[in-house]
Amino acid sequence: MNVLKFIAISCVIWLGAAPGRAAVLDVVKPAVTCASLIGTDMGAIGGEGSEITGAEETTSDGIPVCSVTGRLAPQVNFQVILPMESWTQRYLQLGCGGLCGNITLRSGASTGCKVLNDGGFVMAATDMGHGGNDGRWGLDATQRADFAYRAQHLTVEAAKALIAAYYGQPQQYSYFNGCSDGGREGLMAAMRFPEDFDGVIAGAPAMLFQVQNTLYHGWMAASNYNERGEVILTSKKLPALHAAVVAACDETDGVKDGLIAQPALCEFDPHRISCPADAPETDRCLTGAQVEVVRKFYAGPQDAATGAYLTAGQPLYGSELNWQGVYVADNADSELFSQMIVDPVLKYLAFDPARPEMTLADLDFTEAVLDDLRPRHPLFDATSPDLSGFNAAGGKLIMWHGLADPHISPANTLALHTGIEAILGAEAMAGFERLYLLPGVDHCGGGEGPSHLDLLSPMMAWVEDGAAPGAIMTATAGEASSFGQPDGVGGGGGRPAPLDLGVAPLPEMTRPVYPYPHLAGWSGEGDVHDAATWSEGPAAEIVRLRDWPGADLFAPYAFAD
Repeated sequence: MNVLKFIAISCVIWLGAAPGRAAVLDVVKPAVTCASLIGTDMGAIGGEGSEITGAEETTSDGIPVCSVTGRLAPQVNFQVILPMESWTQRYLQLGCGGLCGNITLRSGASTGCKVLNDGGFVMAATDMGHGGNDGRWGLDATQRADFAYRAQHLTVEAAKALIAAYYGQPQQYSYFNGCSDGGREGLMAAMRFPEDFDGVIAGAPAMLFQVQNTLYHGWMAASNYNERGEVILTSKKLPALHAAVVAACDETDGVKDGLIAQPALCEFDPHRISCPADAPETDRCLTGAQVEVVRKFYAGPQDAATGAYLTAGQPLYGSELNWQGVYVADNADSELFSQMIVDPVLKYLAFDPARPEMTLADLDFTEAVLDDLRPRHPLFDATSPDLSGFNAAGGKLIMWHGLADPHISPANTLALHTGIEAILGAEAMAGFERLYLLPGVDHCGGGEGPSHLDLLSPMMAWVEDGAAPGAIMTATAGEASSFGQPDGVGGGGGRPAPLDLGVAPLPEMTRPVYPYPHLAGWSGEGDVHDAATWSEGPAAEIVRLRDWPGADLFAPYAFAD
């Protein structure tokens, strides 16, 4: 799909639901040289030893910028890029994923955002106070605090000091945008430091850090290893499983389009595609052991003695293809990525005191272990629904989550949303918070569903013009947002390319998504893949919440240092 068409349709739908736009702000040019920023005092922000380590003129996607790097004591590294010719008095801070450990300056959920693509933001990011992902830094209390909340807060203050020094004036508006742990980081800022940002966009937030990175991913990994340490359910079985789920549940939302938009209504028993006892195993059926793995995935960890569930939710029906490379591997002799996620957290972060000898095999799925995770809940988790301070400061919050996310259950995000409503009331919540759930969308984007969207433009309109967002356009194809990483900075590597499962993609589509709890409803006429045939549907149960002994983790609590 042509990105210009995406932008045009997006404007029609979004503006039709909520007229408004970002403020028209003058472009402000630098008042001093880029090189002079080397002398900016960071000591008052990060303490003794804090400093600017570099300041140079470069380009970011063709936009001339001043790129500044620095360190806040003891070892929080950050980078700020300041446009030299196009700054519109706005600041955008970006989150990072996993356990962080590197600096990435790219804005997600921003497809077609003109202010972003024109270089209108000063942008900044941090490595959260450490490098790499082995987790040993978790043995140090200061570095734990850096990761939990301190690094992002200090980076805000450092960036704003650099803005004032470079342009001779402060920013007019400040925003945060992050997904996965970046979503947790944004929520943490809204909860702990409600005046840091005017608007926070939190995608698929890893807000329930403690449970997510132990009991959730630990269960998914342990469930898919046999007694010999081999992977039971491998990727080649996922297409048949997913096809069976879609056949059973595609039309529960009222339209046959290959997507499950209301997984709460899905009923599917994986035994339906069991391999016949008198026939050889094929990729189109599941063995008895594989059926049991799938059932465990959907159900989640349970205490064998009490029957209690130990997570807020699990992967939803329709997410099956996205299990590949997470807790389903291409080969039986592979190590599951979920185990890699769990290992450093079990050893160095989740428990007090640390358990550096602990392995996945030592993790018990019991209520007692859930309770063992509570001491560090007030440090790492960002699940307090009392956002009255953020609301009072005029802050706006947009949360979003793909319904086909295998890494983090959308139930977590819905639990926070319902908790905010319970604490502040529906009317107050409607004044500052929105939640969007995207059918068929993977973790932070991708998947079969329409995952290209722009939440940054409606966020600016909400903050700067008071226009609360309604419908948001999504599409399965588009161009990624540009402007962010200075040329020649950053880099890659990554995991091997996954096995091609041979699944034909769904037709390209555009579709509006509406604030929870409303579904998008098809008119019943025209092309089901065309946004013009969709409008706001009824309020509905999209994700099912369940009772579990950790539900109180979404109650107000006092944060720990």
